[in-house]
Amino acid sequence: MDIIVTPSGPTSWALIDLLGRNMGRVELAAPDEYRIIPGERVAESMRAMKHGPFATLDAALSQIEVFTRSTCRLAPGAD
Repeated sequence: MDIIVTPSGPTSWALIDLLGRNMGRVELAAPDEYRIIPGERVAESMRAMKHGPFATLDAALSQIEVFTRSTCRLAPGAD
């Protein structure tokens, strides 16, 4: 499963799967403190996953990739 990562604000990134379903978001809660907030549809399946804090956005996305066995990709033009 691929997850598209799209900026949704200055300190927030939306996580959407290829079928357009909300997988949650990553938020910068404080400097160097990124947190994963699972969407309602996947909250139960991601309960055991570490949700943060992570030092970088890449570290948070890496946790999602390892736990869900998926690939997180930045949306075109989002870098």
